[in-house]
Amino acid sequence: MTVREILKMGDARLLRVAQPVTAFDTDDLHLLITDLLDTMRAADGAGLAAPQIGVDLQVVIFGSGEPNPRYPQAPVVPRTVLINPVLTPVPDAQGVLLEEEGWEGCLSVPGLRGVVPRYQSLRYQGFDPYGDPIDRTVHGFHARVVQHECDHLMGVLYPMRVRDFSRFGYTSVLFPGLDAQDD
Repeated sequence: MTVREILKMGDARLLRVAQPVTAFDTDDLHLLITDLLDTMRAADGAGLAAPQIGVDLQVVIFGSGEPNPRYPQAPVVPRTVLINPVLTPVPDAQGVLLEEEGWEGCLSVPGLRGVVPRYQSLRYQGFDPYGDPIDRTVHGFHARVVQHECDHLMGVLYPMRVRDFSRFGYTSVLFPGLDAQDD
């Protein structure tokens, strides 16, 4: 319906903890999801959280079912609307929680990228827009995207997770050939 303004780092609304959704399958919820999808598509995003457009609710969307122009080498992530998410890291066969470092960008932190550690494997649970349960175990880039988007619900932006600031900077400097658009 509407492409909304994406809040930028420095806006205090991005630091709030989002509230759970209490009513499913409502006109307001469906309108919010449509606005999130339209906004994410317009920005070529891999995901978007409701707080990024100033809505203080636990709603994230991610994936598109096709390659993402901002992450051309990444595997395809199915389009998902996830409400009131609960994330549980999944250990390997020996019971060890493995982290993996990877480059991330964010529509709320335009023009920058940084290396962020994330759990390699993750179980996420929550609900779809109709209140039906979602329960998936994912790995790699899919797990990274979910963790990144759900961080927004806790008022966390990816630069807060960067451990080595020698691997954080402007996309145009770090990756001169990459068309970063408004990372």
